Amino acid sequence: MALGKRTAKQAELFVPLAQLPKSPAHPFYSRLNGLLAESAFDPFVEQLCEPYYKEGGRPSIPPGTYFRMLFIGYFEGIDSQRGIAWRCADSRALREFLGAALTDATPAHNSMTVIRQRLPASVFESVFEHVLGVLEEKGLLRAKTLGIDSTTLEANAAMRSIVRKADGQDWKEFLRTLAQAEGIENPTDDDLRRLDRKRKDKKVSNEEWENPHDPAARIAKMKDGRTHLAYKAEHAVDLESEAIVAAHVLPADRGDTATGEETLILAQVHLVRSGSGAEIQEVVQDRGYHDNEALARMAAWGVRTYVPERKQKSRVWTDKPAEYEAAFRANRRRVRSDKGRRLNRWRSEKCERSFAHVCETGGGRRMWLRGLENASKSHLLRCAGYNLGLVLRKCYGLSKPRSAAGAAGVFFILGLFLALGITGPDSPFPPAKWTLWGAAVFLLCAGAAGLFSPRHLRIAKTRAFRTGC
Repeated sequence: MALGKRTAKQAELFVPLAQLPKSPAHPFYSRLNGLLAESAFDPFVEQLCEPYYKEGGRPSIPPGTYFRMLFIGYFEGIDSQRGIAWRCADSRALREFLGAALTDATPAHNSMTVIRQRLPASVFESVFEHVLGVLEEKGLLRAKTLGIDSTTLEANAAMRSIVRKADGQDWKEFLRTLAQAEGIENPTDDDLRRLDRKRKDKKVSNEEWENPHDPAARIAKMKDGRTHLAYKAEHAVDLESEAIVAAHVLPADRGDTATGEETLILAQVHLVRSGSGAEIQEVVQDRGYHDNEALARMAAWGVRTYVPERKQKSRVWTDKPAEYEAAFRANRRRVRSDKGRRLNRWRSEKCERSFAHVCETGGGRRMWLRGLENASKSHLLRCAGYNLGLVLRKCYGLSKPRSAAGAAGVFFILGLFLALGITGPDSPFPPAKWTLWGAAVFLLCAGAAGLFSPRHLRIAKTRAFRTGC
C-alpha cells in the first residue's frame, strides 16, 4: 500500500444525492423512533398542539420534531437549547431521528423558544402522560408503591443580582447603607468587602430578597453546599419498575411536608390520564416529609405510609385529634418492620437514581430558562425521556447512547486485562495455548461490548488505548 498524500481539491458545483456517503442508523434512536411510531406519537402531539396554531399560516416545525429534540437533550446530556440545536444539525444520525433530509435545515434554538412559549404547560404534561401510557402498554407500570423525594435545580439567576423587596436596593447599595450607619461617609469597594466579611449575621432570607430577572427562583443550599438561586424538583418513582410517575417543579423554599401530598395527588392524576388502572397503595418518603397531619390525611385516603420519624424528646397528644396519634403509631410500626426497612432502601436507591439520570447525566441540574413554568416544562420532558429510556432498556436491552459507549469500554478493557492475565507467565494454561485462550477471552468481551453498536466499540477502543491500557 502506497502512502496517501493530501492535496488541494476543487469543490464540485453539483453533487448527486446518491453519491453522498450515508452513515449507518444509530441503533438506539432507530429503536426509539420505532417505539414512538408504535404509540402513534406524532399524530397525538399534532392533534394536541393544533388549537395553539392558526389555520392558513406558514407551516411551523412539526411538534413531533420539537419534542424529539427535547428527548435528544436528555439522552445526549445537553442542558441548553443552543446545544441541542447545534448537536441536531451536526449529527447525521440525529437528523435521521428527527426525520430531516440531508438538504433540510434542522430547527434553530430560537424556533424552539417560540414553540415553548406558544405551548402551555398542559401540553407538556399530556406528552408526559402519553409516555406513561407507553409504559402501561409494555406492562412496566405497577405504581402500587411510590417513593417520593426531592432535589434542587440551579436557576438561571445570579446571587449578585438580588435586590431587597422593600426598597429595591441591590447588595452593594445595602452594604453602603450599613457602612454609612457605622460612620463611613464615602465607603470604597474595599471598605464594603471588609464590612461584609466582618459582619456576624450575613443570612439572606427569601422574605426580604429576590432576583428581579427570575422572581420564582429562591435562595437555597445546593447539593454541593453552595448557596444559589434554585428551584425544587420532586419525583414520585414507582419502586418496582423505577418509572417516574410524577415530576413536580416548585419554589425551593417550600418544605417537603407541604409538597409531598401534592406530588402524591399529581401522580394519581397522571396514572388515571395515562390509561392505567393502578391505584397508589403505599408511599415511602424520608424523614423530612414526616408530619402527623399529612400522615392522617394519607391514612384517610387509604394509603399506607413508610416515613421515618424525626428525633424528638417527647410527644403530647392531648391537644391533637385522635387520628393524628393513630396514623403516627401505625406509620412507626410499618417503618420498623422488615418490609419498611427494605422499602426505605429501595426509595433511597431508586429515587436518587432518577435524579442522577435526569439531573446529572441528563443535563437537567442547571436551568438555562427563567421562570417556574419554563423550568417545569423542561424538567417534565427530561423525565419523559427517562421513562422512554426505561422502556428501551427493559424491553429491548438498549441503554442510553452515552452510557452504552462507557459500557463498551468496560467490556473492552476487561477483555484486554483478562487476555494479558491468561497469557502471562503465571497462567494455568500451557504456553502453546496462551495465544488461543487469550484471543478467545478478548473476543468474548469485545463481542459483549459490540452488542451496543460498532461505533461505540470503536470509541471505547480509542479511549482505552489513549489511556495507555
